Amino acid sequence: MIFRSSRRIAFFLATLLQLNLFAIRDSAKAASSLAAWKLGNDGVLKLRTSAGAKLQAYFAYADAKKGDRVWIDFPGELIRPRTIQGNGPVDEIRLGKPHNGFTRLVIEFKNSISIDPKKLVLKGTAPDRWELNIVGLPDNNFSNIGEGDLIRRSTPSTYLKPNYTSNNSSNSSNLPEVIRDKYSIVIDPGHGGRDVGAVGIGGIHESDVVLDISLQVAKILKSKGLKVIMTRSAEIDLDLYPRVSLANRSDVDLFVSIHANASRNKRKDVNGIETFFYSGAKGYKLASYIQDQVVRVSPGSPDRGVRKSRFYVIRWTHMPAALVETGFLTGRMDSSRLAQASHRNRLAIAISRGILLYLKEEEGR
Repeated sequence: MIFRSSRRIAFFLATLLQLNLFAIRDSAKAASSLAAWKLGNDGVLKLRTSAGAKLQAYFAYADAKKGDRVWIDFPGELIRPRTIQGNGPVDEIRLGKPHNGFTRLVIEFKNSISIDPKKLVLKGTAPDRWELNIVGLPDNNFSNIGEGDLIRRSTPSTYLKPNYTSNNSSNSSNLPEVIRDKYSIVIDPGHGGRDVGAVGIGGIHESDVVLDISLQVAKILKSKGLKVIMTRSAEIDLDLYPRVSLANRSDVDLFVSIHANASRNKRKDVNGIETFFYSGAKGYKLASYIQDQVVRVSPGSPDRGVRKSRFYVIRWTHMPAALVETGFLTGRMDSSRLAQASHRNRLAIAISRGILLYLKEEEGR
C-alpha cells in the first residue's frame, strides 16, 4: 500500500490494501476495527485490527500550524476520541471519528521532522496485522507509544450469545441519597467484543452479562445525581490500558469494574461472590460495601470475601477502585441466576447500593 500526498488536504489520495480475506460488518454499525497499535522507537507502526479490515492511509506535509502527518482510517466507530502526548520526533497522536462509521489514527510529527511519503508503505502481514515503517525518524530517539495488546488473537467467538433482554425497571427509590452532582465514577464492564471473557454453562458469555449489569448500574447512579462514565457501552474490543487511562484522565472519584467468574476445569460445584481491591483503606471499604450488598441478593452462593489483588484495572487507577465478581458462570447455581434478567437487575441495584453507601459514609467523615 503506497501513500500518495498533496500539499493541500483537499487533494489527499489513499490506496486500499486488497487483503479482503473475510467479510466485515457494515462499518456504520460496527465497533472500531482498530484493536491495538504501537509506534516503536524503531519507527515501525504496528496495528492489530479485525480480520480482513480495509484500511485507508493518508499523508500531509507540514503547514503553518502542524508538522508532517500520517493518518489511517479504519472501519467502525471509535467511542471515545483522545489525544496522546508524543515524545522525541512525535508531537502527538490523535484517535477520533472523522465521520460516521470510521475511526482515524493520526500521527503528527514535530516541525523539525521531514517525512518522505514515497517511502511509506503500509503492509498487511496477516489478516489482522499491519506494519508501517516510517523512514527518516531518528533511531531510538523516543519511547514506544501505543495502546492495547498486539499479540491477542482476533478470532471471533464461536459461541452463541444468550438471548436475553435487560430489565430496565430498576427501583432505586429506596437507595441511599448522596449530594447530587458532586461525585463521579467510571463503571467498567469487563472484557467485550471478541474478548468474551468467561464462557459458562450453555455458552453464556461474561461480556454480555456484565455489560447488561453495568448499563443498569450506570442508569441507577445517574438517577442519584452521579456523573457516570462507561469504559464501554457496547460489545467492543477494549484492552486494559485504555480503561485505566480513561479513569485517570477523567479524574473521577471512584472506579468499579464488573465481572463474572469461571473456575478451573469448569467445575459446576464452584460458586460464589468475591470483590477485589488493590490498596488503601478506601479501596478496601468500597469493595466491602459492594461485596456485602451483592451477597445479600445472592442467597446460597458462597461469600468468598473481599480480597486484595493486583488486577491491572484496580492496580493502576488513581482513585479508590474495586473489581466485583458477580458469580461463577461455570457454577451450576450462579450460572442459572446470571442468565436471568431479574437477577442481573438485583445485582445492579446491589452494586449501586454498595457504591452509594460508601459515598454516604464519606460524606459523614
